[in-house]
Amino acid sequence: MSNQPRCTGNDINPFRSRRKFLSQFGQGLGAIALGSMLNPSNAHATTPSDGVIEKLDFAPKAKRVIYLFQSGGPSQMDLYDYKPLLNELHGQELPKEVRGKQRLTNMSGFQSSLPLVGSPFKFEQHGESGTWISELLPHTASIADDLCIIKTANTEAINHGPGVTMMQTGSQFPGRPSMGSWLHYGLGSENDDLPSFVVMVSNERGGQPLTSALWGSGFLPGKYDGVELRAAKDAVLYLNSPKGVDRSSRRKALDHLQKLHHMELETTSDPALETRIAQYELAFRMQMSIPEVTDVSDEPESTYELYGEDARKPGTYAANCLRARRLAEKGVRFIQLYQPGWDHHAGIVGSIKNSTKKTDKASAALIKDLKNRGMLDETLVIWGGEFGRTSYCQGKLDPKSYGRDHHPRCFSMWMAGGGVNAGHTHGETDDFSYNVINDSGVHVHDLHATILHQMGIDHEKLTFKYQGRHFRLTDVHGSVIKELIG
Repeated sequence: MSNQPRCTGNDINPFRSRRKFLSQFGQGLGAIALGSMLNPSNAHATTPSDGVIEKLDFAPKAKRVIYLFQSGGPSQMDLYDYKPLLNELHGQELPKEVRGKQRLTNMSGFQSSLPLVGSPFKFEQHGESGTWISELLPHTASIADDLCIIKTANTEAINHGPGVTMMQTGSQFPGRPSMGSWLHYGLGSENDDLPSFVVMVSNERGGQPLTSALWGSGFLPGKYDGVELRAAKDAVLYLNSPKGVDRSSRRKALDHLQKLHHMELETTSDPALETRIAQYELAFRMQMSIPEVTDVSDEPESTYELYGEDARKPGTYAANCLRARRLAEKGVRFIQLYQPGWDHHAGIVGSIKNSTKKTDKASAALIKDLKNRGMLDETLVIWGGEFGRTSYCQGKLDPKSYGRDHHPRCFSMWMAGGGVNAGHTHGETDDFSYNVINDSGVHVHDLHATILHQMGIDHEKLTFKYQGRHFRLTDVHGSVIKELIG
């Protein structure tokens, strides 16, 4: 087998390729036919991905991904990583041999003391798997046997900006394509009328900025950007036609514009024009499809009993989880939710209660809903933040006001569906939830490699040539963690 990357959509060919000819022939119908032949699962895509994988490396376990990103860094030892010794040593100094040479942030690095803090929340084992879960997550505990909990996720990033960027793009530096963009680029779209990559940000106040750069396509063509669905009446910005322009008028304008673009294509062969035509057409169809998928008025009362009353309120995490299920039903390949509010530097006891109250029921409901509809096996759901929290106290050790600082060395995440090892807890941390032990770490690159594997992709082969080298989501690192997958 050739070692050449199979997805190099911007490699320059001085001669007109067959794909270029077919994409121009019949106003793009030839390209659609070519995409159908190369990848039958992509047969319904409006415009085949430039880098569409012609043959998957593995039999895919998942058709789509729903990523429930908890921005700010959830505290692992208060949620999933049960550490009773911390309670016994409460108030004592973090041992120097435990900390080692790990760097600290400026927020706690200059403290004269780093007293350990045990979790004030009770833990119990749940399900046949006996998974330890905090009392803060009673609904998540009810799906314990569906979860693959990772206790040893880790990253180099110690601050939010680089940490979130790393988790979304595989690099701490802005400008790389996001995971959703990589999957759209490699696998194309399964839906004629909706974007392949959709983003929703909860309307939570405060927290770290969550900008469009996190779901951008970086150096990939712009059509692989994530499309944000907002809670406002106009769910997608600039999608609707201006007042006084009806749908038939809009259709005529697009037809004439497309003719002009194709005339220019005959002389320039500019791929950006092809992208523009495809995006105009998708936007036209989205004028009908977006209101349909975002309008949840047709959902039965049982849906709101499952997700909670917050699911009736646009922009809440619960409402976005419900939208995520509806988008998954329509064939959207990558659905990204962002929930701010987990950055608990002070007053963590009350703050983490508030965060779990807003997210626990809806997260579990999404898993139950997908499972009831027979969709969980083919949907990979991921829950987690950019890093964890320290087992020592930030600030004064006061029962009501203490907090926890950033901790990238080990933190907890979970996955469900999509062929993962359900009812499994992976990895071990030390008694302080400070270090990974027994070589069980799951670096961000390993996580990305495993996600791509479940989608049928060898992470080393999904590449894009830019500035003289072939880039990939996992950079030059990463291994599939076999223990995570069934």
